[in-house]
Amino acid sequence: MTFLKRLMYPLYEARLVRLIKGRPQPKHVAIMADGNRRWAREAGFTDISHGHRQGAKKIGEMIAWCRDTDIEVVTIYLLSTENLKRSQQEVQLLFDIISDVVTHLSRGDLDCQVRLVGNLDLLPAPVTQRMVDAAEETKDNQGVIVNVAVGYGGRQEIVDAVQKLVRSEAEKGTSAAEMAERVTADSITEHLYTKGLPDPDLVIRTSGEQRLSGFLLWQAAYSEIWFTDTYWPAFRKVDFLRALRDYSQRSRRFGK
Repeated sequence: MTFLKRLMYPLYEARLVRLIKGRPQPKHVAIMADGNRRWAREAGFTDISHGHRQGAKKIGEMIAWCRDTDIEVVTIYLLSTENLKRSQQEVQLLFDIISDVVTHLSRGDLDCQVRLVGNLDLLPAPVTQRMVDAAEETKDNQGVIVNVAVGYGGRQEIVDAVQKLVRSEAEKGTSAAEMAERVTADSITEHLYTKGLPDPDLVIRTSGEQRLSGFLLWQAAYSEIWFTDTYWPAFRKVDFLRALRDYSQRSRRFGK
């Protein structure tokens, strides 16, 4: 059976590529890379770091898969504000792994442009500086824009955006009455972590969970959402192509 699966895999992958060719494809894909710890436990590892490290390797692979698609932006959720409440040992492990991910993406032949989205003040200064320096190296790259969401919380992002907007207006001397009029959907959008980028067309969440968990709450209001039971470390190119195939078959209405 294993041999048969290996034989059929490239045929199925090629079929999926044909099915999405010429069909609508997302420009911006957001990924909730979930299930690293459960993958490690079910694979028999007592040390969950194996799951986190395997999941980290998958990120570069996924960015490479985008080359043959119309995808221009990828946002990947790696560290939420809730994750920071885990044990000190696991949080430090995540800091190290995510820093390695950003460094890896900034080098090699991916040619992606890395951006950090989230409240970086929540991270230790050395960790933040390492990631900022690595991301800076990619600013002139021409490939896929990769938003790495670290220290990220969707509600906090909206709060931060409104506060930045209010401060900006206050500095201009705007009165309270006028300020209320200037708080609009467009003005808030201009102060989000992802300002200047299109909202995600497609949100993919791995591991079987079917919720957004605070991810891009504002931006994903009209996104198509695709769930899979596959854990992130086991996510394959055929899974990715299946998500794109399903997206191509949907009729987007944007609330109409």
